[in-house]
Amino acid sequence: MYNIKINGQEALTLALDAGQINVGGQDLQWDIQPLPNKSFSIIANNKSYVAFLERVDRARKTMDLRIENNIYSIKIQEPIDLLLEKMGLDISKTQKVEPVKAPMPGLVLKVMVTEGQSIRKGDPVLILEAMKMENVFKAASDATVKAIKIAEGQAVEKGEILIELA
Repeated sequence: MYNIKINGQEALTLALDAGQINVGGQDLQWDIQPLPNKSFSIIANNKSYVAFLERVDRARKTMDLRIENNIYSIKIQEPIDLLLEKMGLDISKTQKVEPVKAPMPGLVLKVMVTEGQSIRKGDPVLILEAMKMENVFKAASDATVKAIKIAEGQAVEKGEILIELA
């Protein structure tokens, strides 16, 4: 049994059992086939749809689907998520944000963030020159810059914490 939220609405239960699907207590007749380019052909209750997978975040268990030019933001809670929630635990809030560390000795060329700045996964945070190559460091997850421990032009050692995140 899963819980799904679509566009932040009230959660619906989703049960999959031997090719049958039950959403919110209603059995659905459906079939789904993958198509090229992250799209799917869906037949549900004798209606045909083409769904495009716009975005997937496996860590947060969310996805955005585009069906007939409407975007549906979907959040999925698996049975383990429901059990942890029932026990008063929320794994998504306990995931630790790791600081940005130097993987090798080098020279800080540019710091691209400021303290207190909110950053998103994939945002560039600094450029480190090591072994005559420029390495762009990107945020591994959404976070807030807690402290910048280095300055541009500073030499750093392997394992040194460069930027603390919260």
